[in-house]
Amino acid sequence: MNEKRRILIVDDEPDMTLLFKMALESDGSFTVSTFNDPLLALSIFKEGLYDLIILDIKMPKMDGLDLYQEIKKIDTKVKICFLTASEMYYEEFRKEAYCSLDKDMFLRKPIQNEDFLEKINAMIRSD
Repeated sequence: MNEKRRILIVDDEPDMTLLFKMALESDGSFTVSTFNDPLLALSIFKEGLYDLIILDIKMPKMDGLDLYQEIKKIDTKVKICFLTASEMYYEEFRKEAYCSLDKDMFLRKPIQNEDFLEKINAMIRSD
């Protein structure tokens, strides 16, 4: 049996983290850790612990793009994608400071479970 892939989800909305965790763990190939506080998530983060990190962009205390930068200082190889409810918000962000980020790293909320699982599996398989 294959080892389960480890995913970290950081979103300030507990309903969203629960929904995504349930969707990802439903097929048995993922182990999911969730945090609603980006600073707490950062405080426990260790290199090599996760195969993929999913970050909400708009969060109090620290937004997802700042958290991304901090995580990359700890683990340069970890794959990260972003959740956003606002296409315009992320387009502006990408134009300004994050133009090097691939647009495929962004998932729009709301997202159907099947689409979400498909995109997450594709991200984990990609190099």
